[in-house]
Amino acid sequence: MKKFHTLITVSGVELPVEITLERRRDTRFGITGKRVTLRLPVGVPPDFIQKQLFQLQAWVQESFLKKPALREPFLGKTYQTGDILEVGQRRYILDVSIEERSSHAGKLIGDTIHLRISSQSSPLHRTKAIKTLLSRVVAGDFYPEIHRRVLDWNDRTFRQHIKSINLKYNHTNWGSCSAHSNVNLSTRLLFAPSDVQDYVILHELAHLVELNHSDRFWALVAHYMPNYEEKEQWLKSNRARCDF
Repeated sequence: MKKFHTLITVSGVELPVEITLERRRDTRFGITGKRVTLRLPVGVPPDFIQKQLFQLQAWVQESFLKKPALREPFLGKTYQTGDILEVGQRRYILDVSIEERSSHAGKLIGDTIHLRISSQSSPLHRTKAIKTLLSRVVAGDFYPEIHRRVLDWNDRTFRQHIKSINLKYNHTNWGSCSAHSNVNLSTRLLFAPSDVQDYVILHELAHLVELNHSDRFWALVAHYMPNYEEKEQWLKSNRARCDF
């Protein structure tokens, strides 16, 4: 299997495309989170790939018309001074300034997030920098609570060794647990209700016992949270709302 990336433009919006060449007979289009996917048989010539990209572009356009919500994650948010950022039950006032500086910086003072953005960066890079800084600052504010809740859930359930607990700006998943007992949670999860956050915490802690998604793994999750499927459905339905 081989993967590479490109861009297509639909309605003036650039969309990242992940192209996968794999053992298959057909072509498959998809939209997952903040990327468009194109799956093709191994060995197809470059001109065939280009033709499929044109067809993919038309397919995405039609998909956006049928389901406008699919387009929202690609549009991104813009922030300026005075805007209010709501994350869970917390509200932050934003103070954004473009300055003659070589790097970006962000700091929380009281309930105000002060962002200092380098004027040397392009508008696109500024937008990305603001999202990254907001994630980092908000993660720092929430970390003590999340850290406590992870330890509490572990104490009440599996009682496994945890090497570290981390909040990261991750788009590919809501959380992960490494073989080295590092529990990672996406800062996007902070936008979800606390019971949904608890499900993801429990899910990752269960991986301290079962690293895969075996029947035994799901039995462990269901034992402590019988209605976990409701939480999974919430995450699937509200993915686009959970972001900076």
